[in-house]
Amino acid sequence: MSQATLDDDELFTEAASEMRDDVEASLDAAHESLPDAETVWEVDAENTLGVLNALRSALDVGDARDDLRDAKKWFTMGKKADAFEDADDLEAEIAEVEDIIADIEEASEQVGDLASTVPQLKSALEETDEDDA
Repeated sequence: MSQATLDDDELFTEAASEMRDDVEASLDAAHESLPDAETVWEVDAENTLGVLNALRSALDVGDARDDLRDAKKWFTMGKKADAFEDADDLEAEIAEVEDIIADIEEASEQVGDLASTVPQLKSALEETDEDDA
């Protein structure tokens, strides 16, 4: 084997390791960008609309979607280049973060719908109470 081939193999191994590190770093960043469980669970508000608005704010995924995109980009490149000896753990973690982001965004949408419906419902109930009086 020539020296150039050995150098190419070493460079490829080094690049593959760096690519895996990039995927892992992006996944770590995505996890860090996700909302904190306590922030979502414990809400301080004086009424239903306040709770819903606080919850909607707590359900912000921040930069998690961009971080996940970076992880998927580097993972796809590494996988196509056959650079990873074992990519199953990365693939599983990417899928997990993707599912969590989708669940959070769906919950946020549902909370947003409720936040716009509750004031209308309150007004309708107040009108009914006035009609009964």
